[in-house]
Amino acid sequence: MLFGSLAKPGHPMGKFCWGNAQTLKQEPKKQKINVYKRLRAFWKKHYSAHYMTLAVQSKEKLDTLEEWVREIFSKVPNNGLPKPDFSDMLDPFDTPAFCKLYRVVPVRKVHALNITWALPPQEKYYRVKPLHYISWLIGHEGTGSILSLLRKKCWALALFGGNSETGFDQNTTYSIFSISITLTDEGFQNFYQVKKTLPSFLPFISRIEANEFHYQEQIDPIEYVEDICENMQLFPKEDFLTGDQLMFEFSPEVISAALSLLTPEKANLMLLSPEHEGQCPLREKWFGTQYSMEDIPPEWMERWTGDLQLNNDLHLPAENKFIATDFTLKPSDCPDTDFPVRIADSDRGCLWYKKDNKFKIPKGWICACIVVLFDLLVNILGHNLAEPAYEAEVAQLEYKLVAAEHGLFIKVKGFNHKLPLLFHLIIDHLADFSASPGVFSMFAEQLKKTYFNILIKPDKLSKDVRLLILEHSRWSMVEKYQALTAGPTMEELMEFSRRFRAELYAEGLVQGNFNSAVSGQRSRFIHISSKLQFSKLSEEVPVMFRVVELPPKHHICKVKSLNKGDANSEVTVYYQSGPKALREHTLMELLVMHMDEPCFDFLRTKETLGYHVYPTCRNTSGVLGFSVTVETQATKFNTELVELKIEEFLASFGEKLNALTEEAFTTQVCTTVIGKL
Repeated sequence: MLFGSLAKPGHPMGKFCWGNAQTLKQEPKKQKINVYKRLRAFWKKHYSAHYMTLAVQSKEKLDTLEEWVREIFSKVPNNGLPKPDFSDMLDPFDTPAFCKLYRVVPVRKVHALNITWALPPQEKYYRVKPLHYISWLIGHEGTGSILSLLRKKCWALALFGGNSETGFDQNTTYSIFSISITLTDEGFQNFYQVKKTLPSFLPFISRIEANEFHYQEQIDPIEYVEDICENMQLFPKEDFLTGDQLMFEFSPEVISAALSLLTPEKANLMLLSPEHEGQCPLREKWFGTQYSMEDIPPEWMERWTGDLQLNNDLHLPAENKFIATDFTLKPSDCPDTDFPVRIADSDRGCLWYKKDNKFKIPKGWICACIVVLFDLLVNILGHNLAEPAYEAEVAQLEYKLVAAEHGLFIKVKGFNHKLPLLFHLIIDHLADFSASPGVFSMFAEQLKKTYFNILIKPDKLSKDVRLLILEHSRWSMVEKYQALTAGPTMEELMEFSRRFRAELYAEGLVQGNFNSAVSGQRSRFIHISSKLQFSKLSEEVPVMFRVVELPPKHHICKVKSLNKGDANSEVTVYYQSGPKALREHTLMELLVMHMDEPCFDFLRTKETLGYHVYPTCRNTSGVLGFSVTVETQATKFNTELVELKIEEFLASFGEKLNALTEEAFTTQVCTTVIGKL
């Protein structure tokens, strides 16, 4: 809303995008506007068949679908009015308020720099997608990239550039190009210009996009028809399915024309930091965001436009060795089974394998769990991998490092052709783990901010407290924050790294378009053992995954929110059942699914307690239970009342459950089975 307020008066970009009592009741009343009549007039003008597009997905025959469509939609009126034209609203950000430096106080603890250019509409260039090309270069994270230089100086943690291609970023009046940099404390005041040259060999991006499009996974039907319906508004018929995804042409002229507009004097800067508190006298109209506005300092402009020695270290991406070219399906070399089979086992670990004989796509998944506990080490490991693994991410290979209570999880997935390269890269970096003092300090400080930003959200705080009550040997976010504040040293981290690698148990799963022994799955598992050089876990070291058995009485735990400006309360009532088998878990899941709609109807629609209302099936290390959660406003309802209403709902739900027919139950079971398939 702050950015939108920079547009010319009367432009749609500056409108309030939501509704509240002031916009829907108070202001119309002052101006003697009948909101209902205005809404009806808007509906009559714009609700017209010749504006509309329709997409339908079904397994029914086309003749049946056509019959349904005619029956349902043929009575939609056509008012014959010309479609709205916004051609007189071009250049909405050609205003004195743009091309300034805005200092902003964010809600979260974060330093960020957003650099934004307002360009002429780029929709007509959808076959070239010039902003997409430019974003690839600016957002490149490998060796020689802008982010690489910023990371080496410990100035930045992340950089994103581009245009989301949503109505906010791109429409018939303008297109936005933005660069957003997450800064460290040290990088708070630093930024420099991106080189203004564009390479001539960029078409490699098209091959990546084509691979992603050809082997994309099926999405939810409702999302698919929404996307197609929107594409029908934007592209000609032949590009309805592909216009928003594929890059059809390579035009250096179109790309260079867009790039030439990204000049320092046309950029708007927003610098976000909690350190701006007390320095920002202005308030954004709708959300009260604190900010200040000033001319961009001359020294910034000189630094931006001058020739920097740093530019010598910037270079274009090298050829990407992770892009898959072999999409053949591997023949199965072991009996087909419904479940993974164990193909390697020792006192230091085991490996499971499952051939994909159902979906028959050239993709695979590799997951390894190494039993340790840490946060800082995994964050720095991710930082060390950022550059060497970036090309793999570009080639649609994904990796994830998770520091869970039960151990370190390493997960990789994507085209199987080059997937083992990525997995070996991660293991190699884990084996050779190291951190400079600057990187250690940067991530120790950033992790504290991460803990804080999690804890100021009521739902995250509620989850942390619930699990702290239920699980033995668990440390809360607050305890982790305090431990970091106490100041661990880099030497302690390196010693921990050496100690955790000394004794491990590794368990892996390989699944997808792979053979088992023939393709060397065992050798890859052996690679973990030989590279990390670990011994088996000591038998006297217990693994603590125990859960507290709650005594059969009412317990209340109240925790004050850490965000003083947040008026929301989170109420979660948890009901523990106990250690149960798979059948009971399935029944609990069915129970909660049946509870979902009545819960929403009772607590939100009728009692209007809050916007987020939901029941959840809970499996805490094998201990079964369920919970009902309501997020409500503390200024409207106290938590005691909300808890009472939850109990009222469960009492009423018990009556509904008793009236459940065999037919309705069978229907729900079938729906659940289909969903899981």
